[in-house]
Amino acid sequence: MSDASFDLTGKAALVTGASRGIGAAVAVALARHGADVALNSRNAEALEKVAAEIGELGRRAVVVPADVTDVDSVRGMVDAAIGGLGHLDVVVNNAGGTAFMVPFTQLRFAGWEKVMRLNVESIVHVLQAVAPHLLERGRGSVVNVASVAGLRATPALTPYGASKAALISLTKSLAVEWGSANVRVNALCPGWTATELNRNLWEDERASAGLTATIPMGRWGRAEEMAGPAVFLASDASSFMTGQVLVVDGGQTAL
Repeated sequence: MSDASFDLTGKAALVTGASRGIGAAVAVALARHGADVALNSRNAEALEKVAAEIGELGRRAVVVPADVTDVDSVRGMVDAAIGGLGHLDVVVNNAGGTAFMVPFTQLRFAGWEKVMRLNVESIVHVLQAVAPHLLERGRGSVVNVASVAGLRATPALTPYGASKAALISLTKSLAVEWGSANVRVNALCPGWTATELNRNLWEDERASAGLTATIPMGRWGRAEEMAGPAVFLASDASSFMTGQVLVVDGGQTAL
């Protein structure tokens, strides 16, 4: 396989949750491989910094701040991304997360709803908004950033694990529905990755040691280590790959 398979020159991508962590790393990597990128999060100031980095690479960046849990905001975001870049070839649904850990018996249903709204419903909003564009063009690659939490038990993180499992199921179903239109849909499943969202864990020596003990490579992943796999899924290097789950976890799920 030639390096040209990874070339994204002439392609346009939308990345949600692009202001920091995995989203920012993926957005910059897509630009480094030739794509112009629409950047989304709620933090416009942080997005401008990522946009500046993409500009230094000679690529175009469009900042499209929006709350992905609000369907009207999402529709406006997708319209602005298409208007700013002319079209979309790649959609990376990275926005997501959770702000709490709690045993299931102590879980408030409002907390369950909040996680599902962010990790599942927001992606449904994005995909329903962008689907007509991708399907009409007859090509495209969707990368849903799920998690190894969707593949195994997640004690004290049951809403998060369930939401990521739902996202994996959604990925597979849409891959089948959209395959005939040449729109590919795959999931990227990071393992424990050191980002701002889980700083409280990787900065806690005892908690970090407990987590890394479950990882054969013995360390946390880095946001930048998710960028290469995302470029692979976005590019023609994975042109005959759809409905799949690409796990990048230091070997954790191999145990």
